[in-house]
This record gives sequence, structure tokens and C-alpha cells, in this order.
Amino acid sequence: MATITKFEDLDVWKLSRKIVNNIYELTKCGDFKQDYALRNQIRRSGLSILSNIAEGFESGTDKQFARYLKIAKGSAGECRAQHYIACDQQYLSQDEFRNLKRQLITCSKKLSRLISYLDGSSNQVRDIDIIYET
Repeated sequence: MATITKFEDLDVWKLSRKIVNNIYELTKCGDFKQDYALRNQIRRSGLSILSNIAEGFESGTDKQFARYLKIAKGSAGECRAQHYIACDQQYLSQDEFRNLKRQLITCSKKLSRLISYLDGSSNQVRDIDIIYET
């Protein structure tokens, strides 16, 4: 693995930034912008993915970084769950739903791989080999 010197170079951070921008774009339109609770919660969970990757990287140790990545991965799951609610409420088109779902699943997989790398074992993250439904 190439040496990364700043969190902005991490592919998973770049993807999480795209996810957050996508969420902000989707939540400022139509009925979604009026559902303050869901809008704010899905934004916060997306921001948590991005922020925990950065905070963990800056923590300075692989162990701490892995811990923050696990939090980020949990936030990706939370965000995906809220994403289903947004779809159920018809705040998203099917294309918007599929696109964000794909991004969130990819993010979770990338986080799993990075956690596994930092932990030194592919068996430490329970879903590294799970194939998510797409």
C-alpha cells in the first residue's frame, strides 16, 4: 500500500465527500427539505463518515485510526438506513436511491478493507467478504 500523508488522499475519504455533497443536494429539494428531522439526521450521518475518517487519520496511530474508521463505518450503515426511509417517503427517485445506495455500500466496503489492513487481519471486520445486494 502506498504511503498516504494526508487524509485528503484517501480514496474512501474522497468517496465520503462525494456522498456528503450528494446528500446535501438531495435534501435541499422538494418534500425532503421540509422533513427537518430526517434531513438533518441523514446529513449528520454522512458528515460523520467524512469527519471520522479525517479525525482518525490525524490521530497518529493505526489503532486509533482503525477505531475511528469503525465509527465511520457505523455511520455509513446509519446513513444507508435513513436513505431507505427517504425512499419509502418518496423523497428520492429510484435512480437517486440506487446511486446513493451504491456509493454507501462502496464506502462501507472500502472502510472494511482499510480497517482490516490496519488491524493486520482480514478476519477482524465481520462483513469484509459479505456481498451487499445492489
